[in-house]
Amino acid sequence: MYAILSDIHGNLFALEAVARDMERFAVEGIILLGDLIDYGMQSNEAVEFIESKWEDKLVCNLWGNHERAILTPDFTRFSSQRGVESAKHTATVLTEKTRRYLCDCLVREGHTELVLAGRRVLAVHGSQEDVYWKAIAPGNLRGDYCGYDLVLSGHSHYSHFFQTFYETEDPDRRNRHATFFINPGSVGQPRNHNPAAQYALLDPATMSVDLRAVEYDVSTAMLLFDGSVDDFYRARLKYGV
Repeated sequence: MYAILSDIHGNLFALEAVARDMERFAVEGIILLGDLIDYGMQSNEAVEFIESKWEDKLVCNLWGNHERAILTPDFTRFSSQRGVESAKHTATVLTEKTRRYLCDCLVREGHTELVLAGRRVLAVHGSQEDVYWKAIAPGNLRGDYCGYDLVLSGHSHYSHFFQTFYETEDPDRRNRHATFFINPGSVGQPRNHNPAAQYALLDPATMSVDLRAVEYDVSTAMLLFDGSVDDFYRARLKYGV
């Protein structure tokens, strides 16, 4: 069993709730798909939690667009000025220890390939079209993934689990290849109108997938916001938007 997490965004309360939920299951590996930091008020604390609690279980740990923007630095790709200002603020509060971990222990390319239970897996923050800034969505895959059995992606903050069939020369499988797509949603800033912290559990042997949503103390997390970033990022936690 593998736990898949993405878009924690400096929300330690949500991350800790997910960690407690994971203890109920026989999780042998953890896959992090990027954006550990920014928006939330606990970027350093979230990174410290991951480094101290999960280092021996991490299967992969990717840069997302926020790691890339802040650590490069390059703030030109954000879609709003409030996003730029949030990222610039986060850049000022990251400790040297956090920066070293993000630079030395994460996959800076924003994607990697894995083999899980004999299945070929692509883990990517965004998509093949743009590994950092363009998300996979049902009906808009942004790439050709016929070489993979499973694609794990984040960035959108919307969870999904679906499959696509590609034409191939394989009579035993009726000349089709099935690729499964999983987005675990966002741990720390969901946008699917569910404020609960969201992640996924995967059994790659059977392709059983559980898209999970875990309640946490949203109100307390909101109280941490001190005006250093736009209030939009505090208020959206209440409704998951």
